[in-house]
Amino acid sequence: MTETPAETPSVRILVVEDDAPIRRFLKIALASGGYDSLEADRGRAGIELAATSAPDCVVLDLGLPDMDGKAVIAAIRGWSRVPILVLSVRDAEGEKIAALDAGADDYVTKPFATGELLARLRALLRNRLDRAAEPAEQVIGPLSVNFANRAVRMAGREVKLTRKEFDVLALLARHPGRLIAHRQFLTTVWGPAHADDTHYLRIAIGHIRDKLGDEAADPRLIITEPGVGYRLAEA
Repeated sequence: MTETPAETPSVRILVVEDDAPIRRFLKIALASGGYDSLEADRGRAGIELAATSAPDCVVLDLGLPDMDGKAVIAAIRGWSRVPILVLSVRDAEGEKIAALDAGADDYVTKPFATGELLARLRALLRNRLDRAAEPAEQVIGPLSVNFANRAVRMAGREVKLTRKEFDVLALLARHPGRLIAHRQFLTTVWGPAHADDTHYLRIAIGHIRDKLGDEAADPRLIITEPGVGYRLAEA
């Protein structure tokens, strides 16, 4: 008796694009490459779908009605390493650098060729299709970090953090117990140009500790490894 081969899991691409004709074109192009697609026409809707639907890749326009695409990249990077391909009419070098520094993996300018787009997607997806789905929220003891909503609660109390403070805490929360080096914080949160600006990180950590009620002299949450970096204590 011949066994039926196991069905190959579908690959889902999240398209965040406000232009309806381009969304329709991308849906057809992705289907021709064997991909399923999800759609969002606003940045915040795209962030929510990225958090709840675990896409295998994100194709993102920068010129969205409610927020800049680079802010969408930064938000998703708070909890996910899903490949992000920017698809934008903006062709200035500065825009490309800013998007890549924010965490994008590739950048394609409009107009574009379908063959090139599919080839770039294949490159981004290579060796990533078996990764585990990443959570939208991390709870460590009394601390709750919701990456999708950029919300923090400590013992049930809402904690207001600035964008940079949240990004620092999110990087820690994604890897509880793991030491994160100064340079990794700085290049991820502030960009490669600030890789040596350790005072930025020191100030941000101090503010986060104050807001969480975590005493620097006897920390329960954010542990300092002198001269190396920080780690978030495991519950």
